Amino acid sequence: MDEEELVLRFQKKDIIAFEKLYEMYWDNICGVINTVVRDKFLAEEITQDVFTKIWNKSDSYSPKKGRFFTWILNIARNAAIDKVRSKDYKEQQKNLSADYFVGILNRADIGQQTNEPEIDTSSLQKLVLNLKKKCLQIIELLYFRGFTQKEASKELDIPLGTVKTRNRSCISKLRKNMTLEWK
Repeated sequence: MDEEELVLRFQKKDIIAFEKLYEMYWDNICGVINTVVRDKFLAEEITQDVFTKIWNKSDSYSPKKGRFFTWILNIARNAAIDKVRSKDYKEQQKNLSADYFVGILNRADIGQQTNEPEIDTSSLQKLVLNLKKKCLQIIELLYFRGFTQKEASKELDIPLGTVKTRNRSCISKLRKNMTLEWK
């Protein structure tokens, strides 16, 4: 059965046609969503929502307007973008704090709690602790809390160019510290 026939049957609410289309397109749609949200599990959840949406709105597809795959892809891309722009997603990203990650490093009993060998994190602590407060702020906002450079600029009330320069400078300092620490 070709795609055109599958789509026609799908639009008539044929569950077998839907299952075949689902199998054909799941990986690609999930992959596209994952490139936007950068979270495998969230991408899978959104992909499920997308397939539910196309099932409920199957009559809105018209082959005159484009390929079926393109139609699904547009719905998926829009769903992913909507999720990334949503207030709850942004809050979730901003709730990650560098303190949480530094706290993990400070726990001496990490190996005992996870049944894994203990990790010497003193070197990693030195890399971070040797940075100036301005660097720690930039790194926390951009890398731990998911801020864009523009959002970090607003949060810190400094020009965007300053954020970009500090980011480059701080990453360079981290690289230098790494080279010195692990020689």
